Amino acid sequence: MNCGLLNAEKEPVPLKSVEVELEVRDHVATVVSTLNYENKEDKPLEAVFVFPLPGDAAVCHFSAKIGQTEIVAEVKEKQKAREEYDDALSSGQQAFLLEESDQSPDIFSLSVGSLRPGESASIRLEYVTELAVQADEGLRFCLPAVLNPRYQPRGSEDVCIQVTSVPASLVPYSLSFSARVSSPRPVSKVESNCPLDALQYLNTEQTQATVKLAAGHKFDRDVELLIYYKDAHQPTAVVEAGQASAKPGSLMGDPVVMLSLYPEFPQAVMSSVASCGEFVFLLDRSGSMDGSRIKSARETLLLLLKSLPMGCYFNIYSFGSCHENIFPKSVEYSQKTMEEALKKKIEEMGADLGGTEILEPLKHIYSQPCIPSQPRQLFVFTDGEVGNTKEVINLVRKNSGSHRCFSFGIGEGASSALINGLAKEGGGHAQFITDTDRMQPKVMQSLRFALQPAVMDISVKWDLPKGVSVTALSPPITALFQGQRSLVYAQLTGQSSEAAEGCVTVKYSLAGHPSQNQLHFSLKPAEDTGRLPVHRLAARTLIGSLEIEERESRGEQEEGVKKKVVELSVQSGVSSAFTAFIAVNKGDGEVLQGPLVVRNVPTPISESCLPKQPPRDPLLQLVSLQKASGCWVLDPALAAALGKTTREVEKPKPASVNQEVWGTILALIWLHGFKMDAQEEWELLAMKAVSWLRAQNAPCVTECVEAGNALLGCNMQKDALGI
Repeated sequence: MNCGLLNAEKEPVPLKSVEVELEVRDHVATVVSTLNYENKEDKPLEAVFVFPLPGDAAVCHFSAKIGQTEIVAEVKEKQKAREEYDDALSSGQQAFLLEESDQSPDIFSLSVGSLRPGESASIRLEYVTELAVQADEGLRFCLPAVLNPRYQPRGSEDVCIQVTSVPASLVPYSLSFSARVSSPRPVSKVESNCPLDALQYLNTEQTQATVKLAAGHKFDRDVELLIYYKDAHQPTAVVEAGQASAKPGSLMGDPVVMLSLYPEFPQAVMSSVASCGEFVFLLDRSGSMDGSRIKSARETLLLLLKSLPMGCYFNIYSFGSCHENIFPKSVEYSQKTMEEALKKKIEEMGADLGGTEILEPLKHIYSQPCIPSQPRQLFVFTDGEVGNTKEVINLVRKNSGSHRCFSFGIGEGASSALINGLAKEGGGHAQFITDTDRMQPKVMQSLRFALQPAVMDISVKWDLPKGVSVTALSPPITALFQGQRSLVYAQLTGQSSEAAEGCVTVKYSLAGHPSQNQLHFSLKPAEDTGRLPVHRLAARTLIGSLEIEERESRGEQEEGVKKKVVELSVQSGVSSAFTAFIAVNKGDGEVLQGPLVVRNVPTPISESCLPKQPPRDPLLQLVSLQKASGCWVLDPALAAALGKTTREVEKPKPASVNQEVWGTILALIWLHGFKMDAQEEWELLAMKAVSWLRAQNAPCVTECVEAGNALLGCNMQKDALGI
């Protein structure tokens, strides 16, 4: 008998194909996944599939179609849903269960109960998610396809998430993926880490477009789409009408507004980069970081250390099953401490510390006293394969008053719940770096954010027509960064005229200066798509806040919060940690007799054959020679990095200029002349070099620039170098 597709245990896999349709409206994505099952065996089956979803997704629809019968699932309290599923199966009925993992909100489990021999079923799953803004102003959508095993810390009482995995090349089902993008502004381009068919515009204004994944996706990576709009980041407000069938005054019955705010800080404040701070770098050295990941992390640490301002403090921690730190406590940044960190430690760092125990090093960092007038900035680099996500995020939140946390998810399958959660609760910024990305530009953008003055005393004030009141659904904004979006959801209760306008004002203090941004918006609801994406996202945001409150409360209060989450989840049709989707086929089909055979559907894990790194980049060679103060010394190593002999670089030096000034000017000319494509990587360390040069009051700078141009074959102006 031909059983079709097999899993790692050589058992047949009843999942045949996954079809994903993505609809992006501005910066909100609605995803419809259809999973097609077929039982080719001669006995009834139960198919269990554990798979990843974005950590902040609002899962809002789940249904099953068997033949001509469609059964739409309901959201119920999780234990009740599980009992209903088990009861249905034991009484011979068909049932379908979808639930979020207790440990991590980015892992879901789908159980398809009692597929009869020869029977097919089509499962439809819908979720809504917000798209994150990238360094280059693109909006990032990620369809997680890779689910790596999550490391369970020693002594953990949690039940481990059981995942059936196979290497990506052996995934036994196919994926098709298509996207439709629409926005008030033209779509300028769509890029991906996977091969795409050409972008097709649907109208002459180019505000609507479709794109498809080329056939034959190998499942060796998550599917990442970067969407670029013209004049991308304007503050906007979308008002969505409530559900006609829901009670007025309830979350689903009232209109909901989603505000996208892009704070613009005064240029005078932005140009003054902070020269203080305690920079703590925490690097994952577990076995899964092996190969190009750890090499890229080492090179990134080099760039970070060279870009730190004089007068700050720093330390570097690394972790696996145990943790290590370079210095017993953070030290002042100087040539001596920088060299000690680079020479003694960073160059030797390998992915050789075993598992992923991130909780203990974080506890150790937080136990260290803060340094007065040196705000603590924590940078966490990890591939995110941890099983105790919620515990880690709780710890960061408890310490959010004493630091900002910037997180970096490295490689395919990095947990979005962990990486986004660290940054969100730590008032910082999250970045995802796939195995084909260069890590350095993204990390340097986060360092620029860390050097921006912290925004304090943030408040949101609403000004609405008489008769309309507002209920905030988002937690208070705790962090604002130049050019980064903040989303605010609010429920609008009461009546106003069609032409009515509302106004929202965000006030904050920046480096001691009171500032504000204002947005006027129409209260007229946008056209109804029937899917209520804004309401679903608002409900997910509120559910997330309540889940946090539940984890921090005890006893009766805990039960009360849990009850609130279940009520809100059931009312909005959005899943939560305490609810699940359950569908039972109560039709008059024949009742199944006898036990079911369980078949686990495998998910791909990323294969360790990462792309081979090119030989050492000349940029990194030059950067590694810069001193902590910002200057370069004229020596044979600098000459080699510039592609010259010692004699060639020494000969044209004007006599009255010292070797450090000459070396620094040559390095700046080389960076501007040959590495403009990587400017975001070296911009901060070049600013430091320019500051050092200005402080020297060196003679003959114009003459040096002319001589340097002639030597290096460039044509740079003194002003262009910033000198």
